[in-house]
Amino acid sequence: MSFFLQDIKFSCGEKLFIIMYLPILADLTLWIGLGVLVIFILGVIAIYNSLVALKNKFKNAFAQIDVQLKRRYDLIPNLVETVKGYMAHERETLDAVIQARSAATSAREGAAANPGDPQSMGALMAAEEGLGGALGKLFALSEGYPDLKANQNVSSLMEELKTTENKIAFARQHYNDSVMAYNNKREMFPSSIIAGMFNFSEASMFEIGAAEREEVTNPVKVAF
Repeated sequence: MSFFLQDIKFSCGEKLFIIMYLPILADLTLWIGLGVLVIFILGVIAIYNSLVALKNKFKNAFAQIDVQLKRRYDLIPNLVETVKGYMAHERETLDAVIQARSAATSAREGAAANPGDPQSMGALMAAEEGLGGALGKLFALSEGYPDLKANQNVSSLMEELKTTENKIAFARQHYNDSVMAYNNKREMFPSSIIAGMFNFSEASMFEIGAAEREEVTNPVKVAF
């Protein structure tokens, strides 16, 4: 019987202990919960800010491309105006270059308004492909007009165009590297959850087609 009473007294003491310390335990649980919540919120903020920073980085990188593309497009009408006196019989080719330049200018404006957008970047890449093909045809035909090589204006324009193409290539590589860093971040866990919550959509790279790649990698064909 004594053992039974001791057990009863112990159980009552345990209950008394729990009653006395229950508010403290409740407060401790509350503080732990608040701590976890604060850490979670800080983590979300950190991931969100990193995604914003990476997004701004590739937008800034595209702005550098935009400057050089605009410069390139500004040079083309001057080039066409200069060579048409020598290539009067190539009117169709010259018109094709001007039309392709106009399409590329419109596409550039669309991409500049929303860098990384797949639709806008796709339109720009298609326009650049068309412009590269038109210019490539013009350059090939110009080889049949030796007098062009002696024209200092044409030579100067072609040198500026070549320099601009090189700057575009460097700017494009920087942009693509920035896009890759952003896309990798948004696809990795747990960043992918935050990216989905706040609509951080995938960014599109700026890749060149075969015609433009030929123009960039083999500038010696444009020999003025």
